[in-house]
Amino acid sequence: MADRYALERELGHGGMATVYLARDLRHGRPVAIKVLRPEIAAALGPERFLREIQIAAQLAHPHILPLHDS
Repeated sequence: MADRYALERELGHGGMATVYLARDLRHGRPVAIKVLRPEIAAALGPERFLREIQIAAQLAHPHILPLHDS
């Protein structure tokens, strides 16, 4: 991830993940990166997070950030 994105700052966190503002180094654009908390990943497994990625990838709305990478 470090070769593709430069983290700038934390935007927020919730029960499952922390969201960071970052810069996509390949395209020079700002992005939000959501990182699953390790203790949640161990307890729940990655399946729930992967389902969230699949759902988010299908959403298209002006107030929802598009999914570029996972």
